[in-house]
Amino acid sequence: MFPRQLAPALGALLVLAGCTQLPPAPTKPDAQCVCAVCPACPAAAPPKPPAKPLQEARWEGVKGWNDDNLAEAHGALLASCGVLTKQPAWRDVCEEARTLPAENAVLRVFFETRFRPWRVVNPDESTEGLVTGYYEPLLRGSRERSKSFAHAIYGVPDDLLVVDLGELYPELKNFRLRGRLEGRKVVPYWSRAELTPQAPALAGKALLWVADPIELFFLQVQGSGRVELADGRRVRVGYAEQNGHPYQSIGRWLVEQGELKLEQASMQGIQDWARANPRRLNELLNANPSFVFFRELPDNGGGPPGALGVPLVPGRSLAVDPRTIPLGAPVFLATTQPVSGRPLRRLMMAQDTGGAIKGAVRADFFWGFGAEAGAQAGRMRQKGEMWLLLPGALTPDNAAK
Repeated sequence: MFPRQLAPALGALLVLAGCTQLPPAPTKPDAQCVCAVCPACPAAAPPKPPAKPLQEARWEGVKGWNDDNLAEAHGALLASCGVLTKQPAWRDVCEEARTLPAENAVLRVFFETRFRPWRVVNPDESTEGLVTGYYEPLLRGSRERSKSFAHAIYGVPDDLLVVDLGELYPELKNFRLRGRLEGRKVVPYWSRAELTPQAPALAGKALLWVADPIELFFLQVQGSGRVELADGRRVRVGYAEQNGHPYQSIGRWLVEQGELKLEQASMQGIQDWARANPRRLNELLNANPSFVFFRELPDNGGGPPGALGVPLVPGRSLAVDPRTIPLGAPVFLATTQPVSGRPLRRLMMAQDTGGAIKGAVRADFFWGFGAEAGAQAGRMRQKGEMWLLLPGALTPDNAAK
């Protein structure tokens, strides 16, 4: 579908330097090397290599493992297995999972005998990372533009090129190049600031029109949502593509500008600031150059589909970085509740990804649909730990393939 000859070009320049004369004699002991002859000083010790992102663990070391009711994760597990069963390493455990009752004790034995836990570790060897939340919002909207509904949800532009680099180079699995053609040259796609309603690329691409631009922005952040029309019907929309620009947090931008304190930069705090400063709204939104395009989805009665292609399960689906966590896999998450700080330790399924979800110990917790879920998701910015659960014979290296 896209030109396969497109590939990244890498260049490197090595500069070697030697000394031409001896430095002055030191007046006191010094840690610096003094060249006795012209050749360069011995090389410094190489930097410490990054830690392995997945390190074998023991069940007794999985924090809170015995506290969770695994029966509540059974449905999400079976949804993942609908995809994973196509892989030989997962087929047996998934077939067995389908035969098991949704009972905590039975599932605990199943996991402890058929799976091994692997602790997720950051490159600096730390084991804690950021856990945020997301949800499926409800917006008011229309099929037609009007004074009340003037902000468009756009479909994918015709000129957006998407190249899956993994199809060209297996080592670049999960990397995609997005851009557009200028003559025979591929250039970056338009940024958010350039994708104005008058942009030719967006002509005829409006799917729906909504009332509130800040709610539309957060719809792009969440990746899916529902739009309620005047007659009461609801239209579900979901992520279709993205413009290729990296996600930048507008909450962090407000903090750096001195407009909000860090603890105020929740979704709710950002919305309040935007409504109090309407003249600076575009400046705020354009601080994030990333722009998400949508498609209409059938309403299946369940959650929105995630990157795995299965409906997300509130409280049991997790968005992860697939460069570390294979999509579909069970992940045990140990974190805390937003606001209350109470322990939140659950068996989750890695069923989604996100533009802001980058790094090993990094996750986004799916809270579900509507205002109550949004209240939790918008305030969630917790520390957390993660353990990937793999079938006994499967290693992280094999799972990545």
